[in-house]
Amino acid sequence: MPTGRFEIRNPEIHPLSVFLYPLLDFILNLSPSSPIGVFDSGIGGLTVAFAIKQLLPLESLVYFGDTAHLPYGEKSEAAIQAYSIKIADVLLKKGCKVIVIACNSASSAAYDLLKEYVPKDIEVISVIDPMANLVLANFENKRVGLIGTKRTVQSGIYTRKIDAGRKNIRLSSLATPLLVPMIEEGFVNNKISHDILETYLSDPSLQSIDALILGCTHYPLIKTEISQFYPSGTAILDSSEVVATALKTHLEKKGLLGKGPPSYQFLVSDYTESFEASARFFFHESVHLEKHTLWD
Repeated sequence: MPTGRFEIRNPEIHPLSVFLYPLLDFILNLSPSSPIGVFDSGIGGLTVAFAIKQLLPLESLVYFGDTAHLPYGEKSEAAIQAYSIKIADVLLKKGCKVIVIACNSASSAAYDLLKEYVPKDIEVISVIDPMANLVLANFENKRVGLIGTKRTVQSGIYTRKIDAGRKNIRLSSLATPLLVPMIEEGFVNNKISHDILETYLSDPSLQSIDALILGCTHYPLIKTEISQFYPSGTAILDSSEVVATALKTHLEKKGLLGKGPPSYQFLVSDYTESFEASARFFFHESVHLEKHTLWD
């Protein structure tokens, strides 16, 4: 178990040096009734949380939306790592038995770091590995497209993982940075969203593909719109269901499946009306947001 103190100041001022100390002390007391921790930069990770709720209705969730720092896709790797460590600390103190990184940018930038700093008894699940495994299992010798944030695309993490599987899958990636702020501001299913999507999806690299990976957890919120730009045979792949399945497999293996009744807690680093409305939409109940700033 980690010991000592872990302190992070603003990562834009103090970058990678913030990782020299382990996480704050806490009591490790995992049980089936412990909640699942989920985090993202904003509302996108709610698609993953909802999939978990659907597949595992007896599980309690603690969701952290880092709304003060979105979108992560435009941030430096050091900044994303610092945010992720601070959020992990919050979720650990809430007694979470698993941490789900419901964000592709954070998964690409901070997954390895979180695996190092989180106690080994607590699983860290990214959105990238389950999706890469799905593609490798189903699209051998096919052409697959990927849209995501600049951070996810520039990291090349999907390309490396899929190439390592040696299934002769040709992956074409395109950064689509306008989509996250568009979704966060509620510009969906209208002319603005249609025009932006048409500009991106008409890129030659995304033509004649057999599947399209939605490489950001915000993108399932516009999955129906995206599918309109492709023939019916093109698979539109979002990670929410495969992540929920990977989580269930882990909980079963460790004997940590929850038995209910479930509870849902929503933490945000800054209050936004769009987050509250989205959480209420997914969870079909009144939602109380708790503000939890990462830095004083």
